[in-house]
Amino acid sequence: MILAGDIGGTSTRLGLFESAGPRLRAVAEQTYSSPDHPGLEAIIAKFLAEHPASPRAAAFGIAGPVVGNVVRTPNLAWVIDGAALAGAIGLPRIGLINDLEANAWGIAELSPTDFVTLHPGAPNPAGNRAVIAAGTGLGEAGLFWDGRMHHPFACEGGHTDFAPRDAEEAALLAYLSKQFERVSYERVVSGPGLQQILAFLRDAGSSGTLTDALAAAMASGDASAAISQAAIARSDPVAVKALDMFVSIYGAEAGNLALKMLATGGVFIGGGIAPRIVDQLRGGAFLQAFFAKGRMRTLMESMPVRVILNDKTALLGAARFAARQAGQAPGA
Repeated sequence: MILAGDIGGTSTRLGLFESAGPRLRAVAEQTYSSPDHPGLEAIIAKFLAEHPASPRAAAFGIAGPVVGNVVRTPNLAWVIDGAALAGAIGLPRIGLINDLEANAWGIAELSPTDFVTLHPGAPNPAGNRAVIAAGTGLGEAGLFWDGRMHHPFACEGGHTDFAPRDAEEAALLAYLSKQFERVSYERVVSGPGLQQILAFLRDAGSSGTLTDALAAAMASGDASAAISQAAIARSDPVAVKALDMFVSIYGAEAGNLALKMLATGGVFIGGGIAPRIVDQLRGGAFLQAFFAKGRMRTLMESMPVRVILNDKTALLGAARFAARQAGQAPGA
């Protein structure tokens, strides 16, 4: 029995899995509000009380950098210590991995229906892969080929410096620089980033004014979702422009990551935003920005690009990582 978790600033999803051949079988799963608990240990205790089990292995994908099997979560006042957590669960060790590394592990657990292909490319089965995911933040990870299997690894590439490509994006950078000491790609390519782009366009006044309906929807609920919905419905001109700009910058940074990883094995777009805006990602601006790498364009066009639709990918990946550590699963 394997205990796995996908830990975020908003919610914590835990699951129990059995290793059954090449795939894992889900036994139980539950989601909890992260801020309503003092730490991950308390949530695990509640979960195991509700779903009694004696796990033989455990791993958790966590939004934040993992150093020395310890994570200081950036969006929660939690310090997750792998050694202490292992002792509380009664295991000799547990695995703590970055949430995008967990997503990378989870790809091998998915079926063809869990993907939408934006660009088929000419995939190299032995090529490196890249994973990028915009949601509350911007996560990135890679997978390298060792001659036999793919190995996922974490990075914090979403925190690299935002690089404008034209005058409008330079103006966006200047606008954000007045609010933040440093502007990373995560400040732009994320749910909060979409809100920042809208605010920039609104204040610049070149794209019109917000409709009362969008302003009310943003004030009463998920502002990023409200912007996306208005843009998709084309009911607000500023929202349409904001989402177009967001999609183009997302494609540019996905291409940057693909170049750094030499991702001839494929680029995977994960996170909570991409599945909701698949039609916009297909619309051309994303791939145009992805391909636009000068002399490297032919290389970029050879790389497959797919959107991950399954929102349990990180949870499955954490379980697969735990199984791998226990010697019960193949590689990624």
